[in-house]
Amino acid sequence: MYEWAKEMNCAVTVCDTKGVILFMNDKACKTFAKHGDLIGKNLFDCHNLQSQEKIREMLATGGSNAYTIEKNGIKKMIYQTPWFNEGVVSGLVEISMELPEEMPHHIRK
Repeated sequence: MYEWAKEMNCAVTVCDTKGVILFMNDKACKTFAKHGDLIGKNLFDCHNLQSQEKIREMLATGGSNAYTIEKNGIKKMIYQTPWFNEGVVSGLVEISMELPEEMPHHIRK
């Protein structure tokens, strides 16, 4: 089911509506390797209360969340969005991608 994401050059993590991690691609596994195998674990256990509330909000409303971070000199964009099954929120997908130092911004008409 997730073959398309397995070797992507960004970290992809998928959870269900209870926060149980269903899938992590190769890059996500490498990123969180120090925490061991997280598939089957609950992502609420590794997030602070503010993040837990944001996750619950997205699961309840079907809304998305996007932000940037910088860690160890590497800038990343984090995009979190629900996935649906027959129109019902079934969990969340997080895509984390490294951003280049300088990135063009284009305005299209």
